[in-house]
Amino acid sequence: MMAGKLRVTDSDVVFKYRKSGKTEQFPGKEIDLLNWQRMSGDWALRIFLKNGDLHRFGGFKDTDQEKIAKFFKQNFGKELATKQLSLKGWNWGAAVFKGNTLSFDVDDTTAFEFPLGYVSGCTPGKTEVTLEFHTSDDAAVSLMEMRFHLPATAENPDPTEAFHDQVMKKASVVTATGDVLAIFRQVNCLTPRGRYDIGIYPTFVNMHGKTYDFKVPISTIQRLFLLPHRDGRKTYFVLALDPPIKQGMTRYHFLILSFELDEDDEMDLELPISDEELKTKYEGRVPKELKGQSFEVMSKLTKGLANKKLTVPGSFRGHSDTPAIACSYKAAAGYLYPLDRGFMYIHKPPIYVRLDDVISVNFARSGGGTRTFDFEIQVKNDIMHTFSSIEKEEYSNLFTFVQDKKIRIKSKGGMEKGANYASEDDGAADPYLERMKREGEERDEDDSDEDESTDDDFNPDAAGGSDVAEEFESNPESTDSEGGESDNSEKRAKRQKKKEKKEKKERKRASSAKEKPAKRKKKDSGAPKRPMSAYFLWLNEHREQIKEENPGISITEISKKAGEMWRELKDKSEWEKKNQEARARYEEEMKEWRASGGGGGGGGGGGGASKPKSSPKKSTGGSLGGVGSGFKSKEYIEDSSSSDDDEKPAKPKAKPAVTKEKVKTEKKESEDEEEEEAESTPASSDASGGSGDDSD
Repeated sequence: MMAGKLRVTDSDVVFKYRKSGKTEQFPGKEIDLLNWQRMSGDWALRIFLKNGDLHRFGGFKDTDQEKIAKFFKQNFGKELATKQLSLKGWNWGAAVFKGNTLSFDVDDTTAFEFPLGYVSGCTPGKTEVTLEFHTSDDAAVSLMEMRFHLPATAENPDPTEAFHDQVMKKASVVTATGDVLAIFRQVNCLTPRGRYDIGIYPTFVNMHGKTYDFKVPISTIQRLFLLPHRDGRKTYFVLALDPPIKQGMTRYHFLILSFELDEDDEMDLELPISDEELKTKYEGRVPKELKGQSFEVMSKLTKGLANKKLTVPGSFRGHSDTPAIACSYKAAAGYLYPLDRGFMYIHKPPIYVRLDDVISVNFARSGGGTRTFDFEIQVKNDIMHTFSSIEKEEYSNLFTFVQDKKIRIKSKGGMEKGANYASEDDGAADPYLERMKREGEERDEDDSDEDESTDDDFNPDAAGGSDVAEEFESNPESTDSEGGESDNSEKRAKRQKKKEKKEKKERKRASSAKEKPAKRKKKDSGAPKRPMSAYFLWLNEHREQIKEENPGISITEISKKAGEMWRELKDKSEWEKKNQEARARYEEEMKEWRASGGGGGGGGGGGGASKPKSSPKKSTGGSLGGVGSGFKSKEYIEDSSSSDDDEKPAKPKAKPAVTKEKVKTEKKESEDEEEEEAESTPASSDASGGSGDDSD
């Protein structure tokens, strides 16, 4: 009862599982019975084969019956009969074994049935038999156990033993039957972790460790991988299992065996199987003699017994000239192997992603750094696998591999095809970071200038510390020593230098204001609309086609795809001609619109002209420099009739727009001029302060 896709042809019936990609196929001529069976909420197609296998495919509608019956009648000559089920709810009936299926019938009508391959254990008792079933990872609730009560009769004094024998013939219960084909001692296993003695039997693989033992049926092996380690000193042999093996509550879908590459580790194995059995049972897949290192012998033997393809790395090579890419998944470090049909990650946790399930990939910066990047893989079941901390040197090869496989790339991580990440010393690596550095340097220069002027102004030792100005001197500078005169000249030089800096900043601010683009005029709603370019004329007719060819594509991806298609378009004469015709019509319409009075009146096209800015009035009651009692803030507009400095300013009619930058500039100018005024007036001019010092 796993989701998948059923395909029926005129010769075969094929079912492909959606999650694992595994396929089951059988020829139509092997069909023995064909039934239409009712299930919970829908209908099912029940196919019973001549070899005793039972296949049931659910999810059909009642209206599909006629179409399916007609198809199987024409191609395979089988009638589709409706199979009735017992709905009495009785638990007393007859257990009927037919092929590989156990059916429980009530009054000769089936109540339920299940394939014996689902049985993982069978325990007989005195009057009852207990069946245990395999657990399904895809089911929220699983049937784990079922018990049958079998009373003894005169005809059958021991029915439980006969029932047990019938079940064990077809059940998938692993038993140590047959001769061991090969034994590998103390093999290092990554999952489940430990060292195991591995014995390979014809029907299962036995793993014997110090704490745990595992028996892996050969039929549960779905895929085989042989992947070399990045350092070239060992090799991984990976077995993908379905259903997985269990250790307590932990399930292992992959067995990862690690083998050291040692020239002394040579094996010469001769299988205890007759040549006739090798030809008939294994069809020549397993050779009689195997020779090589341990991993080579094990991989060849397992491949022949399981009849599965052994997957090895393809043409991909990373920066280290190996098929492995060092990365991290969540908190664990491992290796990512880009293969021809998927991505394999080893080892915590082992992950295999088929290329058919990949929706898109994404290259992203790793934490804002430039030495590593992240590789994100989005699959169909809305799961995102993120492999992080990949070296920047791997970007070019990985990007080329993804592009060659025609996988959709959501983002390139800000890089072009085949390019590597820029180093940290590259100034163009991060424009935002460079802009922040420039702003920081400008702030540091301003701070250093201010600190330098403040430190130079405050120099108590310049005058020797003994020449102090007298109390009531009107010109204390004249009584200073020669050192004091030189100190004043230095102050004047500093003030002149500061004034030049201020003028330079004003000129820079004025030039930047001139460079600002002028505001766009409002467009008249009655004016004719400008014609579209040849590209947009082409895009309007092909936008829907792009959406149909790329379902689920975003708006930005549509623009990018359209741009690529337009660049690849060789003949653009048709759209350029349409653009010229539209432009000619636009010019004619503009002439007619202007002739009818549109855009006239000295304005800007139908009342869209902007009003000239009104400059704020200058204060008439004092200095504009911000010094003296007549200073008035520029946030207010004075009454033109007021000339008295003591009078309060009239209430303004309106406030002009004052930007924060302008207010800060005016405030800075005012503080600079006040500072110059304070420097020109010595501290000794304070009469009260001076007398207080003398009296003390």
